[in-house]
Amino acid sequence: MSDSTGDEVRRQWSPTREEYTQLWKDSRLSIPPLIRIPAAAVTAFSVGMTLGLAQGSKMAGLRFRAEHAHRLPTTTTGWYLYHKSKNYHLAYGGLKEGFKVGVRLSILSTSMFCAENLFDVYRGTKDLFSTVMASLAVAGGFSFWNRFSAAETARTAKKGLIFGFAYGATQDMVSLIKGRPVGYVEFIKRHIGKANQLEEKKTT
Repeated sequence: MSDSTGDEVRRQWSPTREEYTQLWKDSRLSIPPLIRIPAAAVTAFSVGMTLGLAQGSKMAGLRFRAEHAHRLPTTTTGWYLYHKSKNYHLAYGGLKEGFKVGVRLSILSTSMFCAENLFDVYRGTKDLFSTVMASLAVAGGFSFWNRFSAAETARTAKKGLIFGFAYGATQDMVSLIKGRPVGYVEFIKRHIGKANQLEEKKTT
């Protein structure tokens, strides 16, 4: 009894090739959420790691030179140890900052893409409005978590709005090029079609 039930469940969760192809075709950027969201998280972490590594190394180098400016070495051995210690601080500071920035960007990216997908499912359509709402939601959560002032919260929301609109519009352009329906475009088409029909009825 249990084996037959398990087989039925597996059959229910096993899409056909046509359904699998359609899933890829209908998804944003032609990438299903279960692949798009982790890929975005990894990409964001990589970008954050690179930026943090460069910034962290630079700041660690400046800090090391400031701390040792009054006791610079005077021998060859001393300079060797000085540069060896400096390189260690550069590497440690860069990796520390890189990991911190990478994790932060990865969390923000994952939150934004998950929220975008939730809005897509809730609204039943995929367009820039879901992206904008997701960006604003994440910006608001980020501001609340960091206890930003009203002015900082407004600046963060503005950046989220700009990013959401730009990224959402880019996705919509890709969808239109690939022949996928975009919510507000279909809405406009329907109303234009109705207006044309009314005009035709009036003329006849």
